[in-house]
Amino acid sequence: MKRFIVLALAMVIALNASAWGPKGHDTVAYIAEKHLSKKTLKRVQEVLDGHSLVYVANWMDNASHTNEYAYTKTWHYVNVDPEEGSYANSKKDAAGDVVTAINSIVENLKSGELTLEEEQAQLMMLIHLVGDMHCPMHAGHKSDRGGNGTQVKYFGKQKKLHSVWDSEIVESAHRWSYSEWQFQVDRASKKEQKAIVQGTPNDWIEETVVLANDIYEESTTQQNLSYDYVAIYAPVIEQQFLKGGLRLAALLEEIY
Repeated sequence: MKRFIVLALAMVIALNASAWGPKGHDTVAYIAEKHLSKKTLKRVQEVLDGHSLVYVANWMDNASHTNEYAYTKTWHYVNVDPEEGSYANSKKDAAGDVVTAINSIVENLKSGELTLEEEQAQLMMLIHLVGDMHCPMHAGHKSDRGGNGTQVKYFGKQKKLHSVWDSEIVESAHRWSYSEWQFQVDRASKKEQKAIVQGTPNDWIEETVVLANDIYEESTTQQNLSYDYVAIYAPVIEQQFLKGGLRLAALLEEIY
């Protein structure tokens, strides 16, 4: 019964979503699913009670607001201020962050020591967190809580920079479904794919830190962010979705 309840949470609409909105997480999950071997996909779906990666991709945004999983609230992001320079040099949150969480979950899933209920929860977390890791504002500055303290004008409306990067800029870039996103951006050559999945989560977050710093510089409060801004960052969104999906697939292949 508990296992059913845990999975059923995935069907609830995410409230206060903390990274890519639902479509972004669905896109990352669907790209990953398209790159799994038949063996790995079969095992993953068995753990997920027959469901797809997309079905559970947003589960953790809901779960982190429940008493049972409240300990995961800090796992969705890292905060790195400019003077720290990198995630490696930053002061780590004792409650954990997206990098430490992913590394721990991968090891737990590889251990073979989890119950089926535990494996399901950890797998759903991994699917979500790899998406989080590739959202630029999830490597934002401590000083403004990852863009939540920076107010900008987006198409004339006052917005938090973080909320612009959750869903709004994704929808501004392309009004696609998650399957259309996958079809349009998942076109890297085998050589390009191999290069993308090189490294570790510790390496991947450093790329996101660099992107976040660039976004802060381009997202000034004195200007109205609109069409030019979307034109600059639409390719970045496409790149981050693709990287997240391919890297998630690589981690799942490593595990299963």
